[in-house]
Amino acid sequence: MDGFRKLPSSAVSVDPWTAKTTQGELDDLRKLVESSNIAKPVFENMQEDNRYGVTRKWLSEARDYWLNKFFWQNCEDRINSFPNFKTAVEYDGTVYQIHFVALFSQKSDAVPVMSIHGWPGSFLEFLPMMSHIRDTYTPETLPFHLIIPSMPGYGFSSAPPIHKNFTTIDTAHIFNKLMVQNLGFVSGYITQGGDVGSFVARYMCVHNEECKGVHLNFCPISKPPASHPAESLTAFEQECLQRCTEFETTGYAYAIEQGTRPSTLGLALASSPAALLAWIGEKFLTWSDVDPSLDTILEDVTLYWLTGTIPSSFYSYRMRFEGTRLGHDHPDVYLKKPFGYSLFPKEILAMPRSWAATTGELGWFRQHDSGGHFAALEKPEEMSKDLADFVEHVVREQKLTSEPA
Repeated sequence: MDGFRKLPSSAVSVDPWTAKTTQGELDDLRKLVESSNIAKPVFENMQEDNRYGVTRKWLSEARDYWLNKFFWQNCEDRINSFPNFKTAVEYDGTVYQIHFVALFSQKSDAVPVMSIHGWPGSFLEFLPMMSHIRDTYTPETLPFHLIIPSMPGYGFSSAPPIHKNFTTIDTAHIFNKLMVQNLGFVSGYITQGGDVGSFVARYMCVHNEECKGVHLNFCPISKPPASHPAESLTAFEQECLQRCTEFETTGYAYAIEQGTRPSTLGLALASSPAALLAWIGEKFLTWSDVDPSLDTILEDVTLYWLTGTIPSSFYSYRMRFEGTRLGHDHPDVYLKKPFGYSLFPKEILAMPRSWAATTGELGWFRQHDSGGHFAALEKPEEMSKDLADFVEHVVREQKLTSEPA
């Protein structure tokens, strides 16, 4: 285990870090959960098929579980069982403290890989994948370094500035600096991402020479390509598109609210842990192939609450509705480097292979029979293999290693 903690010799100003919540913080949260009001029964919140969102019954039971059976300390112990670090990254006149968990290889030719979470996820969703990798390899056999950062405004990383705008493009610049300057991977690295992290990963690859390839498990496009109409797709792909249609029809309201009224929503959710549980819990239940455990949902919600980061996590959605976020199919972010895509059928916007291929030079692809939006959380073994196989693909294409140039 200690071998996975050993930083590359090229790393500078990177410090080991330990997650530690005070008893006072936990007591304050408990008081707020205890006093949280659950709305009275109405027609909409009594529908057990969840077509109008989470039910009153689910929220009541989840709140009781939070109070009586959930222990944040167990999650914190699991976080600290992995190597955690913080490092200062200066960008555009601001110094950001960036948190990340990592598994560092001791192989001289190990390839650096950064995997990036989205919303409402966090670095926590990668811990099952990291556990599988840690059990599969030793520090001497792991073929890549795996770095999982908390994006600015999420988890244990610094929040964006409050006096100027901040975007996912800024996040991409900060993360490139982390990889190249702070960790010293000057010969190159690979990015991987889902949800919001897929945009950051793509921007890093497009705008930085050091980024040699990108693997995505989320690659929505704005409209079907004329060269590949829906009727030309496989039955599997058409089922994926049906789910996309359902999501865009009945599941997209959250994004509009987060993108157009982030202040109002952030203030509301930050005032009540029960409200935050309903808002985030709904996404885990409806976006996953199989319902995650209550512990899994509560770990994520508790992280957002204890770090106070729900108001600072909406900036990517604001960009979407301000027209400043470049979508995957925007010509300015077309990928001309090694590009891989994993398709999980229960992803909220699962794009067919041929459609994803219109956004870059797709050279690696894998279709899975199950799995949803939180791929690393839901399918840790499959994602681990996808990542390892894509790294091999990039090495063949680019002859990439972590050895200094």
